Amino acid sequence: MISIAPPAMLLSLLVVLLAGYPVAFSLAAVAGVFGMIGFATGAFDAPFLLAMLFRVQGFFGNDNLLAIPMLIFMGVLLERTGLAEDIFRTLNRLSGRLAGGMACGTILVGALLSSLTGFVSASVIAIGLIALPAMLHAKYDERLATGVVAASGTLAQILPPSLVLIVLAEQLEVSLQDIYRGAVVPGLLLIGGYLAYVLIAAWRNPMLAPVGALAPDAGHSRTLWIDVPLSIGTPLLLVGIVLLSIAFGVATPSEGGAIGVSGALLLALGRRRLTLPRLREAMDVTGILCACIIFLLLGASFFTLVFRGFDGHLWVEHLVSLLPAGKTGFVVAVNIVVFLLAFFLDFFEIAFIVLPLIGPIAHKIGVDMVWLTVLLAVNLQASFLHPPFGIALYNLRSVAPRSVPTSAIYWGAVPFIVIQFAVLTMLILFPQLVVRAREVVNGPVDITIPVPETAPPTLRF
Repeated sequence: MISIAPPAMLLSLLVVLLAGYPVAFSLAAVAGVFGMIGFATGAFDAPFLLAMLFRVQGFFGNDNLLAIPMLIFMGVLLERTGLAEDIFRTLNRLSGRLAGGMACGTILVGALLSSLTGFVSASVIAIGLIALPAMLHAKYDERLATGVVAASGTLAQILPPSLVLIVLAEQLEVSLQDIYRGAVVPGLLLIGGYLAYVLIAAWRNPMLAPVGALAPDAGHSRTLWIDVPLSIGTPLLLVGIVLLSIAFGVATPSEGGAIGVSGALLLALGRRRLTLPRLREAMDVTGILCACIIFLLLGASFFTLVFRGFDGHLWVEHLVSLLPAGKTGFVVAVNIVVFLLAFFLDFFEIAFIVLPLIGPIAHKIGVDMVWLTVLLAVNLQASFLHPPFGIALYNLRSVAPRSVPTSAIYWGAVPFIVIQFAVLTMLILFPQLVVRAREVVNGPVDITIPVPETAPPTLRF
């Protein structure tokens, strides 16, 4: 038997969020009110709510979550010490005289910087400050230039060691190592799609990306064969060590993050870029981001606890039982719902509110959770790009010159959203693109688990 409390909780939360209140406190407030209602009506006992204490304890002992501060600190530290600027200048020297070469270099910088920062906003802002002025100075089309910057920054969503992948792995209770392995091919497909679009667009219309354009400060005293290994090779080596140590179980995620921080400090010291003000700034940014994530986790966990106390998971199961085509229908429906919600909610709101509700259902009907997690990561990547609440667009608007109209930023993102959904469609049609990497390490993975036949629950009004 299911009461009307679960849909009432979701509706109340939506109203509170649209009223503009902070997400973390909105989740906790709605959960608190309905928790008192549940206790007063006898839906559950007061000791049931004490389970929240054990959830909090579990957060601070979770190895995936312990990796977040380290990985954020590594990325912010490298970004604050000018590493991204060095990478862009070097790639610009390599490809600047190719039609669309500067845009291709920006995409590659975005891919590498995304692996270093693991955070979309940090990547978009850094790339926007470094690459956008150079492309505009080189007479690149405003739509193409802004679209390349925004899309390149969102690669932090899918490329390990992404903060987003860590959050998704925690919310859907999936092995982070498996997620990292499964995200490699989709990430490469996205990078390849972006590069192909830029090259084709520049070939069809050379005015979009003039040939022979170099950044105004592209000159460098070092020869290219020295600059490439120093500016590009060392960051790649650092990322490779961190990812491989985590993906193959040599180090836990938190240990891998510690390795990354140590390498970042050594890299910054070696280039004489590490100063006390920069170090303090990186630590302040890391602390603020981690505090925000912790508050979101606590609020979302309290909301989920009360929601399950009202048998909300059974209500969600009932809705899923109405979907056609079994597992395929479920996966397609979930991706459609997440895409539509992203027009109004940001990534963290969706991750902490929606995913805990669908995760148990996906487990129950036999959906491969790593495959589903990667699908959602690619889907949510589009949420950073499409208006009206695409956070990457807001980040880019904050650093773009005022001469660039907001409409150009919005329209510039459209082709890259199309590419993202083309990749998402490929991943849905060919799950082996995700699970194949796991088979190399873990052996064959069965993604055709039969769906158990269960009677749909009865609604009580």
